[in-house]
Amino acid sequence: MKITRVEPIFLDKFLLVEIETDEGSIGLGESGSWGFLEASGAAIEKFGRYLIGKDPLLIEHHWQYMYRFSHFRGAAIMGALSAVDIALWDIAGKHFNVPTYALMGGKVREKARVYYHVFGDTTETLVAGIVDAKAQGFTAVGHLTPFLDEDRDVPYFKTHANKIGDAIDTVRKYREAVGNDVDLCIEIHRRLTPAEAVQLGLGIEEFHPYFYEDPVTPDNFDEMAYVADKINIPIATGERFTTLWEFQMLLNRSAVQYVRPDVCMVGGISGAKKIAALAEAHHVGVVPHNPLSPVSTAACLQIAACIPNFALQEYPTGEDVFPKIDMVDNPAEHDGTGYLMISDRPGIGINLKPGARENIPMTPREVITRLHADGSVMDQ
Repeated sequence: MKITRVEPIFLDKFLLVEIETDEGSIGLGESGSWGFLEASGAAIEKFGRYLIGKDPLLIEHHWQYMYRFSHFRGAAIMGALSAVDIALWDIAGKHFNVPTYALMGGKVREKARVYYHVFGDTTETLVAGIVDAKAQGFTAVGHLTPFLDEDRDVPYFKTHANKIGDAIDTVRKYREAVGNDVDLCIEIHRRLTPAEAVQLGLGIEEFHPYFYEDPVTPDNFDEMAYVADKINIPIATGERFTTLWEFQMLLNRSAVQYVRPDVCMVGGISGAKKIAALAEAHHVGVVPHNPLSPVSTAACLQIAACIPNFALQEYPTGEDVFPKIDMVDNPAEHDGTGYLMISDRPGIGINLKPGARENIPMTPREVITRLHADGSVMDQ
């Protein structure tokens, strides 16, 4: 069996890849380099020139070959490598007529608990979203920021007292809205300094967040360790990391209680499985990052199926609306009690729908970030 086609496919705000073999098998993958998909698409084409004519089942060899051929990597390249890796695992499952997870030790669970996305630029909207998620049967809610999903075009300013005080009060309202029946995954989006992150973490401890996600930027591992050492709620981080070695440095510092590998960014299913093993050795849970398409969700579920330390799966709101419903067949389904069922179909369990290329045009992401009232750049 040989690879005959490697094709990057831009659909809406997503970058997929199809890899086809001379036996007719087609593997599907996705790049998580969402801010630089054009660059990641170019890297997929470059990898494709190497892969044509190769045996698709030599997944680890191809991974090492593509990763190590150049001295330069980064998010765009690792997103491309991840997309290719997922597609090769998809081909392997289809070749042996088994789900991909069956090739990695088999299932340890039948379904994966998920957290539902809630968005809003007012506290009232977010509270209503949490209540609605509970009514739909979800037992965890995430993408839940105490700073609201405000427009990046609006300059930001609050006094320190208002910034921290309002955030604490917002988390209180979240908890009061649903009691203890729903776990709250508090998302900070890296917008705090280490000192602010400690103060807010201590302030929301009484509301028992499931985790406190990305309180500070990921640039300095010691800063995350500083925050983790001074608060009493679990930290979740890792969505911006691209290799298992970054996770190893974080774990060595006891700076994380839930790792958040993005299967479409950390080297695909191969990379995510290794990161999960590192985390298992530290008794750390795995919450795969997944703000992308149903292809990413399907790949994440292969990891959830076969690792013992899986904790929770991010499930982006909108899996059942255009354009995602028109992208693939057999997308993952919510069972009504807070879980996604793990497919037993071969490979990662889905295929690109006919006509998707023609019906879903690319929507480029423009460069825009938020400014402070004084004109300086801020993180959001």
